[in-house]
Amino acid sequence: QWYSDVIMAAEMVDQSPVKGCMVIRPWGMAVWDELRDALNARIKAAGAQNAYFPLFIPMSFLSKEAEHVEGFAKECALVTHHRLTKDPDGPGLIPDPAAKLEEPLVVRPTSETIIWDMFGNWISSHRDLPLKINQWANVVRWELRTRPFLRSAEFLWQEGHTAHATKEEAVECSREMLDVYADTCRDYLAVPVVKGTKSPSERFAGADDTFTIEALMQNGWALQSGTSHFLGQNFARAFDVTFQNKQQKSELVWATSWGVSTRLLGALVMTHSDDKGLVLPPMVSPCQVVIVPVGRGKAENDAKVDAFLAPLEAQLKAQGIRYKVDDRDKVKPGSKFYEWERKGVPLRIECGPRDADANSFVIASRLGGEKETVEFDEATFGATMDKRLKDYQQELLERAEQRLSDKTFEVSSYQEMKDALEKGDTGFFLVPWRDDADDEEKVKQDCRATIRCFPFAHNGEGAVEGKKCFYSGEDATHMAIFARAY
Repeated sequence: QWYSDVIMAAEMVDQSPVKGCMVIRPWGMAVWDELRDALNARIKAAGAQNAYFPLFIPMSFLSKEAEHVEGFAKECALVTHHRLTKDPDGPGLIPDPAAKLEEPLVVRPTSETIIWDMFGNWISSHRDLPLKINQWANVVRWELRTRPFLRSAEFLWQEGHTAHATKEEAVECSREMLDVYADTCRDYLAVPVVKGTKSPSERFAGADDTFTIEALMQNGWALQSGTSHFLGQNFARAFDVTFQNKQQKSELVWATSWGVSTRLLGALVMTHSDDKGLVLPPMVSPCQVVIVPVGRGKAENDAKVDAFLAPLEAQLKAQGIRYKVDDRDKVKPGSKFYEWERKGVPLRIECGPRDADANSFVIASRLGGEKETVEFDEATFGATMDKRLKDYQQELLERAEQRLSDKTFEVSSYQEMKDALEKGDTGFFLVPWRDDADDEEKVKQDCRATIRCFPFAHNGEGAVEGKKCFYSGEDATHMAIFARAY
């Protein structure tokens, strides 16, 4: 309920008349825009080009890759008719029986199949490789239990798809993009993540390997925040995508796909927000500084404050700081403070006639602490505000990193983890594990904890030498992180 209250009070989302879907309001969309612009630049820097593919996918395409269709079949929405007609038995509308499609169309749950059909047209030679395509789009996966940003029937995302001449290049690309996601989460959202490999049971449908970034929320639950898949040659084989190598021999290409979604906004909310409302990192806050003139009403006082604020605004603009002057006359300052606080704006400047006379202003941080009265120095104001925002961003990151450290536990037995979870001591449990899908399911059913990943940092050479699985007692194959997860 806390999460829902925060995002509703911040006007990030609203309820939709369509069950399972959300309306992203301008404030929420503006946060997504900041994140999307930053990530888009990094994706392009990695060599990918943006494109767009149809929302509708022939149902037969999904059937071409067996694991893929099995993984998504239960979530697919279908279009079966291309027009409506009046209901002869009542006042409403019905699908026109004469307009039934020859082949049903799946509303895009992900785009591997339709993109690989196109790759077959675009790739013929090693000179065409690597091919790196990214798409910003919406997808539909019919969910029964939904929560805005975290899980909904329709959501926004980017999906990257690449084709390569060698396995090594494809694996390198999938790991590179995972690093892009992890760095973006850290640099822009102030959300530290754990990078690792998914267990075979948790792999993306049709992938040889799935790499993931896992974030830890304030309540100790995990949130899968982005994935990058090494697809092997599965989709190339299904769609007959081959190339002539330098020796003029025909080979199947190697593939990756990778994506993050508006779920990252949910990660942002649950990592930083508090009981007062949303807390936004400056890097993605649509407004980084809000200026609230106080003591308004008399024309001469208003003019004095406006004149004082003009050079402040000029310095903020010159520094590239996103700001807003809230000069609404019919809203009291206290109500404005409360509104911008629950929307998560990092810094607030208050200024009235007396402040203007004293060549000063009052500044308050969304992270709390005492208000400060600061003398205005036009020569240094812009740089000083920029430093305050950088320090604010760093403080959020350090708080989240400390939480991740404090809530990562190493336990010697399964019972120890189970007892901790039953007491409410949630977090990441780093344990030796023998990879076994049946045991993985037993743990999930018994204590609702799942393997989040086999973390890269703890699975180097010799990492499990001499260690026994914390559940079965047999020789461990991996170090694994278990947690309860959204």
